[in-house]
Amino acid sequence: MEIEITGEFIKLSQFLKKIDVCPTGGMAKYFVQVHRILINGNLANGRNAKIYPGDTVWIDDNVYLIKEQK
Repeated sequence: MEIEITGEFIKLSQFLKKIDVCPTGGMAKYFVQVHRILINGNLANGRNAKIYPGDTVWIDDNVYLIKEQK
């Protein structure tokens, strides 16, 4: 699935809100602890991990391609 973001990057917690997985930052913190989240094949480093246009994010078995909003 392709997701468009504005700006240089988006934090993982903001990304989880954007895709309607977690409504709050507190829930995002818990979500990151109990789910396998990879950014470009590397394990996400907490809810403040930065996601840039061109990155690929895996959340469990779901794949998201990050694009810059035009």
